[in-house]
Amino acid sequence: MSETPEDDVLLQRCRDGDRAAWSILVRRYQRLIYTVPRRAGLSEESCADVFQSTFSRLFEHLDRIEDGSRVRAWLVTTARRESLRLLEEARRRGSGQRAAGTGESDDDGADEIERIADPGPLPEALLSDLQDQHRVRQAVDRLDPRSRQFVELMFLQEEPLPYGEVARRMGMAEGSIGPTRARCLEKLRVLLQEIR
Repeated sequence: MSETPEDDVLLQRCRDGDRAAWSILVRRYQRLIYTVPRRAGLSEESCADVFQSTFSRLFEHLDRIEDGSRVRAWLVTTARRESLRLLEEARRRGSGQRAAGTGESDDDGADEIERIADPGPLPEALLSDLQDQHRVRQAVDRLDPRSRQFVELMFLQEEPLPYGEVARRMGMAEGSIGPTRARCLEKLRVLLQEIR
């Protein structure tokens, strides 16, 4: 089983036009980047805009990022700046968009700006959850292609797929889903122990 490449390797492959490397990089950080505008209290639509613009800027700046191991920090900083920009635009328009769970902010929107501009780490529980998700994603990426496809169909869909649909897509008998599921979960368990 090949290990999932580190960020600097992925970044170089992206520079070389490797679409698979770009997909891995986006999957690796998509939840983290989406969390930044959510933490700022932006709407779902604005969160999607921040996500899109953050990864678009990464793509535009692939050749300018000198230290590939700092991609995560670059993405978070870019997402924070974009979130702050949207908050400031909303304040100027007088749309009154407020951070989720907060009351009124003062007239200059300082509460929202301070929340998103904070360079500190994400709250500990959230960070721990994101790290766990990242480890699971790394483990899934290390599975052989057929096992990875099975796990993605069984567990990583927005809506759970019926066994019959998974069997159809995998070209296997529906009765073999259970044993295959057990084998794939065991492989993931072993990989997760290696990643710790």
